Amino acid sequence: MSSQPTQQKRATFSGRQAFIMAAIGSAVGLGNIWRFPYATYENGGGAFIIPYIVALLTAGIPLLFLDFAIGHRHRGGAPLSFRRLNKHFETFGWWQVMVNVIIGVYYAVVLGWAAIYTYFSFAKTWGDKPADFFIGEFLKAGDIANGISFEFVGMVIGPLIAVWLISLVVLALGVEKGIAKSSSILMPVLVVMFLVLVVYSLTLPGAAKGLDALFTPNWEKLAEPSVWIAAYGQIFFSLSICFGIMITYSSYLKKDSDLTGTGLVVGFANSSFEVLAGIGVFAALGFMATASGQEVSEVAKGGIGLAFIAFPTIINEAPLGSALGVLFFGSLTFAALTSFISVIEVIIAAIQDKLKLSRVAATFTVGLPMMLISTVLFGTTTGLPMLDVMDKFVNYFGIVAVAFASLVAIVAKGKLSTLGHHINKTSSLKVGTLWRLCVIITTGVLAFMVFSEAIKIFNEGYEGYPSWFVNIFGWGMAGLLLVVAFILSLLPWKNEAEFKVEE
Repeated sequence: MSSQPTQQKRATFSGRQAFIMAAIGSAVGLGNIWRFPYATYENGGGAFIIPYIVALLTAGIPLLFLDFAIGHRHRGGAPLSFRRLNKHFETFGWWQVMVNVIIGVYYAVVLGWAAIYTYFSFAKTWGDKPADFFIGEFLKAGDIANGISFEFVGMVIGPLIAVWLISLVVLALGVEKGIAKSSSILMPVLVVMFLVLVVYSLTLPGAAKGLDALFTPNWEKLAEPSVWIAAYGQIFFSLSICFGIMITYSSYLKKDSDLTGTGLVVGFANSSFEVLAGIGVFAALGFMATASGQEVSEVAKGGIGLAFIAFPTIINEAPLGSALGVLFFGSLTFAALTSFISVIEVIIAAIQDKLKLSRVAATFTVGLPMMLISTVLFGTTTGLPMLDVMDKFVNYFGIVAVAFASLVAIVAKGKLSTLGHHINKTSSLKVGTLWRLCVIITTGVLAFMVFSEAIKIFNEGYEGYPSWFVNIFGWGMAGLLLVVAFILSLLPWKNEAEFKVEE
């Protein structure tokens, strides 16, 4: 085994607080606001908090520590850090990079939607029928059964290009002047806006009805394995773990950083925001149910339906509705922007490491082609079904798959002890056998998530989409990521001599 890998000069965060703000900014995204509340409601309400906390403590935080250790010890983006961990592991890093490429090209369009809907909120541009406006007038969504249509949609393309350009400018400014500074501004603004949103939602008639629906525990649900898997899935997808982001960000930490103390702050801050989001969202849904004379179960939605259909309906009915809209969609925009920046940073860091490009060159080498792909695929009438399928498959057969494969390799090669030792060198909370056991158990949970989801889609298809569409943009995309990752791992590194690796 070689000694500690040679350290090349690398950009760093100015301090622990800057890193924490950037890491929380990455973790707090769309999933916190539109996925967690509905997942809680669907999986036992208040009872779901038990598996959620178990998943946070046994999977989320242990894997966050692991990502921090890989990036901090090996001082590189995902491919370089994995290569330095073991020369045969580089493919895992590029697989994570490719996952971020897919996420980046579609996340930008949702970020653009949130931004333009913030503007729409002032005049309630969506009118009396938000669903018809969103699907028909705004997206001009076509029927995928009639084939793929690449007819560009003006209202989508404008915000999409704008968010790309803003993000690329932030990224070109670098780790401290760009990522850290933007996070230090956006995250406090996000928290203040969302707190105001929650307080406002709690004053609406029927808010208590919504909170009852969210938090009333259904203890019988705890006997269902699917509820526990949902908890692990929520934690896994929410914390930005195991797909290169936290590896990349931790590589910018100073050498004496407290990894576990920082990880605990990031993990619990992310979960606290999720609970806050649940309160705000379901208070508003309770108002919507009361105003329409329905039950909460009839109006509760998650994901895109919650954000762009249910909330505009609430905004139409609520007193000071425009203010509610600006708060909600502004919060979505800021949360999505900090997450989006972290996704693109993974790719930029990898290209910088591999090709030794300058910061600005790497940013635009990555960003401009991705912006073009993003516009062509998701700025068109086929954008919505394309986003739906690619999001599903890149999450389960990209993020979860690479997490499972890389953890198996790390455990099999005996690298957990090495990484645990690195964590303990500077951290306030020491890790040991329990931490390693949690990583191993989580590997099994991830295996179950991948294979059970694969069997379900093979048997039932996905959301009624034509099989050719799912095969090309779902399975085909997921398989291509791994092939490209392997090819990229074979390409030589510039200044190869600098990159000592452990055998």
